[in-house]
Amino acid sequence: MSKVLGIDYGKKKIGLAYATTTLAEVYGVIRYKKVDEAIKKIKRVIEKEKVDKIVIGISEGKMAKETKRFGRKLEKETHLPVVFQDETLSTKEAQALSIEAGIRRKKRKQLEDAYAAAVILQDYLDLRGKL
Repeated sequence: MSKVLGIDYGKKKIGLAYATTTLAEVYGVIRYKKVDEAIKKIKRVIEKEKVDKIVIGISEGKMAKETKRFGRKLEKETHLPVVFQDETLSTKEAQALSIEAGIRRKKRKQLEDAYAAAVILQDYLDLRGKL
């Protein structure tokens, strides 16, 4: 069974989720100042979890271009396939789901990027039907 890493890319924080089945799970949030620092941290997660594919949420406009640049760099550095998945409304959906699940506001705020990554990855898995 393959392992897929889901990423919600942001300029200061990156949300991570992963899946070994058809269900995405929250992994955590990486905070960083420079892209190279973020890539090093992601590479550690990839090695630890033995990831073989990366799914990155992509929005629109200027941020989409920055996310694509990040994705290409990550693909080059990790030698893993990177797939882009539409992330329109993933953060709002993640917030709604975490509220519905009864997760406290403080924890929701800390992990909202990871929840968004899980929504992005789940959307990808649902569209593909399997890993």
